[in-house]
Parts: sequence; C-alpha cells; structure tokens
Amino acid sequence: ILVTDDDLSHRTMLRTLLSGWGYAITEADDGGSAVEATRRQPFDLILMDIRMIKVSGLAALSEIKAFNPSIPIVIMTAYASVETAVEALKKGAYDYLTKPLDFDELRLTLERAMDHSRLKEENRRLKESLGERFDRRNLIGRSLAMKRLLDTAAQVAPSEATVLITGESGTGKEMIAGLIHYNSLRKDRPFIKFNCAAITETLLESELFGHEKGAFTGANRRKEGKFRQADGGSLFLDEVSEMSLGMQVKILRVLQERELTRVGGEEVLQVDVRLIAATNRDLLKEIEAGRFREDLFYRLNVVTLHVPPLRERLEDIPLLAQEFLTRFAEKNHKAIQGFTPQAMDRLLRRPWPGNVRELMNAVERGVVLSPGEVLDEAELSLLLPEQNGAAPPAAR
Repeated sequence: ILVTDDDLSHRTMLRTLLSGWGYAITEADDGGSAVEATRRQPFDLILMDIRMIKVSGLAALSEIKAFNPSIPIVIMTAYASVETAVEALKKGAYDYLTKPLDFDELRLTLERAMDHSRLKEENRRLKESLGERFDRRNLIGRSLAMKRLLDTAAQVAPSEATVLITGESGTGKEMIAGLIHYNSLRKDRPFIKFNCAAITETLLESELFGHEKGAFTGANRRKEGKFRQADGGSLFLDEVSEMSLGMQVKILRVLQERELTRVGGEEVLQVDVRLIAATNRDLLKEIEAGRFREDLFYRLNVVTLHVPPLRERLEDIPLLAQEFLTRFAEKNHKAIQGFTPQAMDRLLRRPWPGNVRELMNAVERGVVLSPGEVLDEAELSLLLPEQNGAAPPAAR
C-alpha cells in the first residue's frame, strides 16, 4: 500500500497501524511524490489524503488514473471536504474515508478494495485466456473447408451482422461463435452462451428475458436474463431451432426493436446485443414443416457459416487427435507421446458421427486408460467399436 499524506504524524500512525495488519507500506508526502512512486513500482492500493499543500490528492488521482486506471485509490478527507471527495469518486477513486479515521471502517475498506482489485485482475486474465482460446491459431484445421470457414469468420467478426452457424452436433459451432466475438469490437464485453434445448419451454422466456420478483412461483427476486447479461456484447443461442413458435416471435421482436420486458414486468428495457445463433437442423425444411418462422430465419441469416463434419475433413483428424492427446496427457500427468500408425489409421477410418467432440472424448479415454507411451490400435479398438458406414481410408 502507498500511503500519501503531508501530515507526518498521521502518516506515521497509518504506517504503524497498517504494518500491524500485515500490509507492506511505502510512504509519500505529497501527490507529486505519489505519482512518481506509482510510476516506479506497482502497488496494490493507494491510501491518499485529498488536501496536500504541494500537489493535491485530486490532481494526483487524475494523473495516476491516466496511466494506471485499474489501481484502487482510497481518499481520506476532512468532514468539510466531502463534496471534493465525491468529485474524487467521479474521477475514479474506489472510496473515501472521513477524518478522524474509524479504524474498523478503514480496515474493512482496504480489504474490500483489495478484493475488488484482485477480482478485476482475475477477470482481465480470464478474458485474455478466453481470447487466446478463441484465437484463430488455436482452431485447428488445415483442410480447405476449415480454412474457408475461418477466413469467412474472420471477415464477419468486426461487423455487427447477426450470424447463423450451421452444422452437426459436435462440430465446434460454439468455438466459431467465440472466434467471432473475441475478434469483434465487442471483445471486451460479455460473451454469453445459452442452449435453447437445455431448458423447459416454461422457463425459457425467464432465462432469456429475465423476470420480476413474484412473476411466478419461486421467483423470489428479480433476475436479469441472458439478453441483459450480454448487453454491449454477444449472445450465442445454440440449438435455436428448438424454440417454440411463440418464443420465436419474442426473439424476433428483440432483434427488431432492440428492447425487451422482463417476465411479470412492464418496464421496457433497451438492449444492445449482437446475436450469434446455431442449429444442427436444416431451417428451410423446418420452415416448410411449420416449425420455424420464416421472418426470424431471415433476421438470423444475415451471414451463414457452415461447420463441416469431421468425416468431410479427414486431413484435420491427425492434427486434432495429437492436440487432444497432448492436452490430456499433461492434464492427467501421463507420458504418452502419440499414436502408432495403425492407431492413427483406425482414427482416419472411423465416420465420427459425434464429430470433434466424439474424437476428443475418445482420445481422453485412451490417455486415461493407456499404460504406455503411445496409443496403439488394440487400445483404441476397445474404445471405438466398429460402426457401419465407415469413412473411406484417407489418401496417403
């Protein structure tokens, strides 16, 4: 903690008190010194008086926040300068404390500020890791079909266009949705994922639009839905074809009007969301059968991306299998290095009805159960019983 105060006795008291609480303390006697100290070394928190003769805490706050916006700064102020403290909050201070200090309040404020700072850093790292996970370089595929798909996704990402992703279950539609979001202008905003087939129809509206307290039995408090949670970012609706026609009408209204109402409420809420939808069905056939609205289809179908099944991109199987093997070997502390040629040939001959997800699960089971340094065909045979309609051998 950097303690900044031009009152030596007060600064000394704080150093003694905070050191006793287990904090490492650095001191500064005015705002300018605090700015210089913050440039030289990182601090978890700054505790700073607002009124100092040379450079005020308010001036130092503005300067520090300009180059280190994430650091929490707690302002100390006399009763007479509460208005100035409120101004400091507007400039980015975490909180303010009035003098003479209440030590219990001080301790609690410091702990909360530290927790807040830690949470922000964890969120930043999580966003970075998610961004890396959905980086194009981590979406493995050298087949022409995958290269074309990734090229198109990269072109679409910076736009605001609604995207419809089609493909069989397990092909990686969610990964493509993530690639689009994390390469868009919304990448620092939420990426919310929701499977429309994973919940009953009666709860679907509440999950998507939220509900007011008392809207139905068990609604003990207000809840924000997925659209509001994704405000400013992207909402990925998987298995969008599983929604009822009535729910499709409500989704269409949100897309057209960019507004919604919580279940049981009357307030009209504005939403700014980029919608990315996915389905494993042929929506044109669903429209013909009367199960999907044509107007919603055209709202979703601004850009369509098709993720090919694994059997149509056999050249990607060795890359994917080795990537999964390396990942799961590290996770399970195994020394497995790869596959025998016979084992790889077995992988290439399988039709993979479950696509990439099935391949990943098979490799994980193999890694967990194999005692050796390579996965051989005999081990895979136990995990992969023969299936009808096997894919033809890959070209050598």
